[in-house]
Amino acid sequence: MSAAPTLLAVAHGTRDPQGVRTVHALLDKVRRTRPGLRVRVAWLDLVEPSVPQALAELRGPAVAVPLLLASGYHVRTDLPTLLADATPTQVRVAPALGPSPLLARALAARLSEAGRPAGGAPVVLAAAGSSDPRARADTAESARLLAAHLNAPVTAAFAVGEGPSPADAVAAWRSAGHPDVALATHLLAPGHFARHLTGTGARWTAAPLGAQRWVAELVLRRYDEGARGRSNGSFAYSALRSAPPARA
Repeated sequence: MSAAPTLLAVAHGTRDPQGVRTVHALLDKVRRTRPGLRVRVAWLDLVEPSVPQALAELRGPAVAVPLLLASGYHVRTDLPTLLADATPTQVRVAPALGPSPLLARALAARLSEAGRPAGGAPVVLAAAGSSDPRARADTAESARLLAAHLNAPVTAAFAVGEGPSPADAVAAWRSAGHPDVALATHLLAPGHFARHLTGTGARWTAAPLGAQRWVAELVLRRYDEGARGRSNGSFAYSALRSAPPARA
């Protein structure tokens, strides 16, 4: 029996050491959840190994799992381009982590840890932001899933780019007669975007998703989907230069 493909977790990259440690902690939990699975990390920017560097060290097939919460530029353009220019290895590209009911569970857990009581207090789901409308649509769907999980109203907001800012979204809820508003941080780890989420006026601000069990389970779910040939966007896999595409 041939070995399972390597899980190549592709993270955004950050200058924040705590953000890097958080990604490694998440992947340690993935390894503990599925012992024996080869798990490697690559970074799109700022941190090494880069995607080409990580691929150069791989032996055999891999499934690249974007540790990203929506399908924006990095998933649909950046990552396929990096894979196409890398050393010859067959790589399937899995869907981005979000949206997913598992993310809703993880976000709800963080809100509870932050002190938000069970009930109808509105929530602002604060994401990094993207110029890609498909990524913003993914965030809107994540807000809908969180609202269904909490049985409470949730609106999406963005640290940068189009759409309401987290502070504006919190202010809108307060103006509508809700003095107590919670902020759910729709980010995987601490870093640049998380620092934009201070001073919003929210009564409770949740920590980034981090190395929760729900997130580790979601990484493995996306890996399994990628191994079966399901992808984000129009590409099912990237066949690098000298590797013929395998049949799904």
